[in-house]
Parts: sequence; C-alpha cells; structure tokens
Amino acid sequence: MPEPSTRKPIDLSKVKPYADHLGDGIVQMSFTLPVPYGLAARKAAQELAAKMGFEHPEVVHYQELTDGYTYFVMFGEATQTVDYSTLSDEGFDVEYMGEDEIEAFANRRIGRPIVVVGAATGTDTHSVGIDAMLNLKGFHGHHGLEGYKAFQTHNLGSQVPNSVLVSRAIDLDADAILVSQTVTQQNLHIANLTELVEIVEAEGRRKQLILTCGGPRVSNELAKELGFDAGFSKGTYPHHVASFIVRELAARIDRTDG
Repeated sequence: MPEPSTRKPIDLSKVKPYADHLGDGIVQMSFTLPVPYGLAARKAAQELAAKMGFEHPEVVHYQELTDGYTYFVMFGEATQTVDYSTLSDEGFDVEYMGEDEIEAFANRRIGRPIVVVGAATGTDTHSVGIDAMLNLKGFHGHHGLEGYKAFQTHNLGSQVPNSVLVSRAIDLDADAILVSQTVTQQNLHIANLTELVEIVEAEGRRKQLILTCGGPRVSNELAKELGFDAGFSKGTYPHHVASFIVRELAARIDRTDG
C-alpha cells in the first residue's frame, strides 16, 4: 500500500477494483461448472468470464470436485466503474445508540418493557444469529436484548413455523418480531419471510407489530420490499436492532397520541 503522500488522486466518479495497481480492475473470482475436468473445461471458464465482461480472464487454479464437476479460481479485469460520489451510506434514518442510551431512551419514551419475540423460522436450523441478537451473552462484547432492562425477550429457537411465531407474538402482545434467516438456497428466505408478513396481515396485526429480519443475504432494502419495517445484515450488533425498535415504537406511540 503506497504512503498517503505518494498516492494518486482517486476519481470517485469512476471507481473500479484494483489488485496490484490503482485502476487495474483486477478481480479474483471462483465458481463451479457442471463439466468434466480438462482443457475444454478451462476454456469454458475463460469464455464465460469474458461474456461476464471481464477482460484478459485467466484460470489460475482448477480441479475436479467429482465426476462431471470442475471448480475454478480465476482472475479478470473489470471494465465497468461505479460513480461513488453519487452514493450515500446505506442504513436507516435512525441514529444508533449505545446500551445506556437505549435504556434511558426507552425509559423516557416507552416507560414499560418492550416485548420482542424472535426465531429462526421455517426449515432454518441456524440459531446463532437470533441468539446473538436476543440472548444475554450477545455478540462480540455487546449484550443481547435479554440483557437490557428495557426489553422482555422470547427466543423460540430454530425451525419454528411462521404460524407458531406469529401466534406466540399475539399471545404475548408483543411489540416486535425478529426473524433470523441463514439458509438462502433457492431464495428460501424470501419465500419464508413473505409468508410471515402474509400471516401477520391475515391476523390483522400488521399495524401493531414491528417486523424486523436479519441474515447474511438480508438487506434493509429487501426487507422493506417484502413488507418488513427493517432488515439487518452482516456487521449488525444487538444495539443496532435495539436502537431501531425503541425509536420505531416511540414514533408509533407519538403518532397514536397525536
């Protein structure tokens, strides 16, 4: 990495990847093709990369995974750029707060325990994400919502049917539902998240419940498109989720009182 004083000025209106030299556009990629290992397979990978828009594609490693399947590692030069100067940080129109700030805000604006029910739903067996957000131990030094005085949490675990999660939320008169989705093959997470929203709407509880979801392929944009209030992806900590829920609940209370 060059010293700051020797770096070339960067044109943020034409940003592209680089590996060895600024602006070289070099990208490393890997994929599997359902073709037998051999020189023809290597040529197929190069032609595919070229059709994807990469210049001078080169296979640096390939191997047979099993009969009829070959794995490739390649380099290629990206030709496209992005105008970074027109973009803003993705996220929510809320300011994230620390744990103490969240407790004080909730005590001042809500004045009662905020009931949150969460689960990894459908066939998803992964409970790590929902545990990190809700359980006391939390994640990376950040307490989960169970560790807050402001929240009353109910973690239903994994492989929970959407109907069961919604029914439990209604029984507890919950303020918010948090869904974790790790399994995304064949876009299973989209179908599952869509079903949950439909069940909530069928129960007539959409206006009463704050719907949030999270997972490695969940974004705020996708979540809102599917009917949720917010979506959280990689890099999320419990206080991010807590900040959104307390601010959203306070805003809803203000609208009702107004």
